[in-house]
Amino acid sequence: MPWRRRRPDGRALLTDPLRNKGVAFTAEERERLGLAGLLPPGVLTLDQQARRAYEQLSAQPGDLARNVYLEQLHDRNEVLYHRLLTDHLSELLPVVYDPTVGEAIKRYSHEYRRPRGVYLSIDRPQDLRPAFEALGLGPGDVDLVAATDAEQILGIGDWGVGGMQISVGKLAVYTAAAGIHPGRALPVVLDVGTDNQALLNDPLYVGNRHSRVRGERYDALIAAYVDTVSDLFPHALLHWEDFGPDNGRRILETYGERVCAFNDDMQGTGAITLACVLNAAKAAGTRLRDQRVVVLGAGTAGVGIADQLRDAMVRDGLEREEAVRRVWCVDRQGLLRASTPGLRDYQRLYARPDGEWREEGPIGLGAVVDRVHPTVLVGTSTAHGAFTEDVVRSMAGHVERPVVLPLSNPTEKIEAMPESVLRWTGGKALVAAGVPLPPLELDGTTYVIGQANNALVYPGLGLGTIVARAIRVTDGMLRAAAEAVAGLADPTGPGASLLPQVENLRVSSATVATAVARRAAEDGVARTRLDDVVQQVQDAMWQPEYA
Repeated sequence: MPWRRRRPDGRALLTDPLRNKGVAFTAEERERLGLAGLLPPGVLTLDQQARRAYEQLSAQPGDLARNVYLEQLHDRNEVLYHRLLTDHLSELLPVVYDPTVGEAIKRYSHEYRRPRGVYLSIDRPQDLRPAFEALGLGPGDVDLVAATDAEQILGIGDWGVGGMQISVGKLAVYTAAAGIHPGRALPVVLDVGTDNQALLNDPLYVGNRHSRVRGERYDALIAAYVDTVSDLFPHALLHWEDFGPDNGRRILETYGERVCAFNDDMQGTGAITLACVLNAAKAAGTRLRDQRVVVLGAGTAGVGIADQLRDAMVRDGLEREEAVRRVWCVDRQGLLRASTPGLRDYQRLYARPDGEWREEGPIGLGAVVDRVHPTVLVGTSTAHGAFTEDVVRSMAGHVERPVVLPLSNPTEKIEAMPESVLRWTGGKALVAAGVPLPPLELDGTTYVIGQANNALVYPGLGLGTIVARAIRVTDGMLRAAAEAVAGLADPTGPGASLLPQVENLRVSSATVATAVARRAAEDGVARTRLDDVVQQVQDAMWQPEYA
């Protein structure tokens, strides 16, 4: 007769991060689950474990070490990890995500300990469906799938298979900020190779060792991924993150009407910027239809912002063509014009007619601001210091309350520091930034600088989409998210922030989710009956507590 284990395998339970409680298992649980003798005899509560974990975290020598510690905890005990993250969200958000995650991605192959998520190789497309089936999850078991091909990671570029950390980090924020159940969310990396020579020549690199594949093979992998995930997990929201500008926009345009899909770089960035501009217009006493917008950095994020501001101006009464004419995009080659070489498809809409400007050659930001007199200046260029004193003073010379949004991050890539912008404008500017900054004093007024952090938008957007079981993410749902975020801040007081504080992400996410779910129903894309949206959102928010 073959040998069979007569007791539950406690050792397996201790290695399952979704079920492991560590020393929080009670004496009765230890006996029943086959854990007797496998743990120290003392029993701690989750509160006590969280306090100890925070002490251990605080003892780490730097943010990268703290990121590594958190990932090790993540691998051992998901509930404790998310409890720690939720309790200290504003402090730890920069550690588990931008900017520290960039360093963790660079070190991915050297710090690699255990797999997390699904790794899809372009060299083995036949493994795609079996990889998801191996998870043992049914059609109703997955709410969210976050995928990247890692071509344009944050501000650091192409980092191949290390992009898995961006998907993992994104889902951690979804859970901490909006209560998306961690067992119902999958991180994915689409490893199509890398053009990063440092990775290709690193003997420890764990990804595909060839240049980045493009064209038909790439498109076939994306199509197979969408078809497989949609078939196996028909209710899941497909989140796209850090794809290259051409691929990211093209994928969303191809599949956005077919499946429930969301690109944070385009739509999330656009929505949080729209929230800024909505509140800036409120503070300045102006209308959206009267804005003149200059965007520095015409990539995925910059054009995504232009799209959302254009649509907002149309809703406020402008014809679409007139709204397009109220947006000027400036990139590395200067102002985008019809004759600008190398224009990408998504940039062409905002390219100015050649006859509009007499100047030959590139037209820089300063010349554009001097002539256009913008009311809103947005920076997504990662060009540190690009919003110079001359540029800002020129803008303020023609606009009573200039809206200046240097959104690039980290700090070494920001277009201008808000303190400088306020000083150059005598405190008249309405400012938000892409990095967290403390309040500042200027001429007796305390200015609170809102952080245009996509985490104010996408967790709540995702939760609302999941609660509604939406068949797709509509423009109306994005607009509802932006308006909900804007409504959480009062921008009218002296020095007031244009955005709510990141410290209250759970509150803002629930508010955004409620607005998004309602709009999904209004747009006819909800598959769930929404009788009490507020309560349904609350019921859907997972809490980091032991079962």
